[in-house]
Amino acid sequence: MSQENYLPEGARHFGSFNWLGLWTLYLKEVKRFVKVITQTVLAPVITTLLFLAIFSLALGRLRPDVNGVPFTEFLAPGLIMMTMLQNAFANTSSSILISKVQGNIVDVLMPPLSAGELNIGFAMAGVTRGVFVGLVTAIGMLPFVGLSIEHLWAVVFYAVGASLMLSLLGMLGGIWAEKFDHLQAVTNFIITPLAFLSGTFYSVKQLPEFAYIFTQYNPFFYLIDGFRYAFTGVSDGNIMTGVLVTIGCNAVLWVISDRVLRRGYRLKA
Repeated sequence: MSQENYLPEGARHFGSFNWLGLWTLYLKEVKRFVKVITQTVLAPVITTLLFLAIFSLALGRLRPDVNGVPFTEFLAPGLIMMTMLQNAFANTSSSILISKVQGNIVDVLMPPLSAGELNIGFAMAGVTRGVFVGLVTAIGMLPFVGLSIEHLWAVVFYAVGASLMLSLLGMLGGIWAEKFDHLQAVTNFIITPLAFLSGTFYSVKQLPEFAYIFTQYNPFFYLIDGFRYAFTGVSDGNIMTGVLVTIGCNAVLWVISDRVLRRGYRLKA
């Protein structure tokens, strides 16, 4: 008699991969940010549009073209990417930390989900929020900035790749943090400085030599530069290098987050 015959009536049998559980976790995480869409989507979009308005009104007419691109058209892709980065990070980090603080992280750990399935579910939900916020932000900019897509593959690659990178970082940050002050410290001292110092508002070619060298070791620079290249066709760095850096960083972060989930670091008592 096969082992399945010993299962209680009505019990579910899962194969090597729990697709239903993964889909359920993903939907839970997506519905979590959609339920408070004013805070998770509209607020960052409005903030980004205010950045665009301030820089356009204050500097738009005074700033010359950047690498042959009008300043507002140069600025817009960087702002969109910065918004995607921040929101992808916020989605996974806040979800995990809130679950730990409220004590309901057990609701995620107890179901028949492997570390790999947890990794995919959380990460893809973060990617969804990052890409969605970026899309809404781009639509909101259209009346004010003439955005045109030069390289569609780069739009898709960098939008998904950047959101995945920050989603994985958010998972690690949420697992490591024990209170909201810890998570805020990661945002204030790591995420925000790297985003602002990566060419969001300027061309890195204008920086002093030591600062320019620093940007070459900042993965956020390649994300913003590649995404800007997708819209303008112009870049400050090597696009192929950016592709390799994005893939490499995501691969490393994926392995780290998978191992952390397998160990249950700061998740299991």
